[in-house]
Amino acid sequence: MGDEIILTREGYEKLKQELEHLKTAGRAHSAERIRRARAQGDLSENFEYHEAKRAQAMLEGRIRELQRILEIAQVVEHLPGEDGVVTVGSVVTVEDLEHGEEWTFRVVDTASAAVFGADEEYEHVSAASPIGQAIVGRKVGDIVQVETPGGTVDYEILSVHT
Repeated sequence: MGDEIILTREGYEKLKQELEHLKTAGRAHSAERIRRARAQGDLSENFEYHEAKRAQAMLEGRIRELQRILEIAQVVEHLPGEDGVVTVGSVVTVEDLEHGEEWTFRVVDTASAAVFGADEEYEHVSAASPIGQAIVGRKVGDIVQVETPGGTVDYEILSVHT
């Protein structure tokens, strides 16, 4: 994970809620699983115990990850597409200038991609991806070049909205 994380206010709040849930209900559930597994006896061959400890380690890893994200995240306060500029959260339509194909997607950051999970209307593109890096901060009418595994692609930004 890079050092710069940009979140919408909604994304930031969702991650805060997830962190609080994991620290309370998640830890309580994990401790109960371990307690029940220990009650079964010999821990050296106790699959439930080892599985519960593995799940606990994953839970604690996610808690640390969320704490780090929330500590360093830059929250985008203005609405995506406000003043026609592409930001995290914007729905963008671009045209591949070589093939004349249009593509509409929502720009998300890697940390909050799950926040927009219910948004099935649009494909999600990370702001950290090559196209995301090329279009964030740009506006309608701009033409950007994106390095892809298949070569350089020129896109024109056709629309930006929420």
